[in-house]
Amino acid sequence: MRELTFTAATREALTERMAVDPSIFVMGEGIGPRGGNFGTTLGLYEKHGPLRLCDTPIAERGFVGLACGAAMTGARPIVDFMFLDFILDSVGEIFNQIAKMQYMSSGRLKMPVILRGCIGIGSSAATHHSSSYYSVFAHVPGLRVIVPSNPHDAKGLFRTALRSDDPVLFLEHKNILHLKGPVPDESDEYTIPFGLANVARVGRDVTVVSLGLMLRRALEAAEKLAGEGISVEVIDLRTVAPLDMPTVLTSLKKTGRILVVDETFAPFGVGAEVIAQVNERGFDDLDAPPARLNGAHTPTPYSPTLEAAVVPSFDAIAQAIRDVVAA
Repeated sequence: MRELTFTAATREALTERMAVDPSIFVMGEGIGPRGGNFGTTLGLYEKHGPLRLCDTPIAERGFVGLACGAAMTGARPIVDFMFLDFILDSVGEIFNQIAKMQYMSSGRLKMPVILRGCIGIGSSAATHHSSSYYSVFAHVPGLRVIVPSNPHDAKGLFRTALRSDDPVLFLEHKNILHLKGPVPDESDEYTIPFGLANVARVGRDVTVVSLGLMLRRALEAAEKLAGEGISVEVIDLRTVAPLDMPTVLTSLKKTGRILVVDETFAPFGVGAEVIAQVNERGFDDLDAPPARLNGAHTPTPYSPTLEAAVVPSFDAIAQAIRDVVAA
């Protein structure tokens, strides 16, 4: 396999599909000749032209509404928000129109819209450029919510999104955009279905469930703890909606212990949902109370020192795993 960055993998998936599907076009601020703030469309303007790489003004509600209308007529719009925080200006269009349109039309109208943007804390981006919101969008029926952790999955999941007739939020943690990893050759038309978690590391003592950047840190912690005699199984959710609980419960049946590690807030979050379902569907398999480790419930500070303090660190994850095993 080749080594590609996360961003190069998604960009490759996009340009490959644009070459065979003329209904796909991209809208966003700076995604034309400049290639996007994070290089998500770099070089595509020259290849596919200004009608399909459309620079927009700062008017999120307007162009998200445009995407909804375009999808209703058979196009496949992609909205690139740069930072996902900017999506909040268009929530009315997403919740009341895009998410509901297939239901309201009894399935006659499809809604193949991709809403993509960078998420996560890092690089002193402060509180208006560091949010994730995937638990918020997963709460809304009709939306698919995707959070890849590596280039291979990013390309496979983005390929699936590009073929989906449902609206998809494709969320990319900014701290792993330059992460390199193995990606199959361009001739390999692999896709990864939504709702299929990945067992990223096999273990026997405790199950750690995570996604995005925290998945990377959980794997590092598991490697360290192996030297202490603790065998950690790490589950990469990949998608929040749909949520693959069967894979989580299968792992729990083997290990008897579970920890959910998530950068976002604990109240009403992904960890709360996973643990609620564990208690409902896997209670008899628990040998210790289920646990979760989250980022601090606070606006994101600008200071690098304070910023680091509100995100689960490598050491905090390792200690949380030890605590669950010892319980």
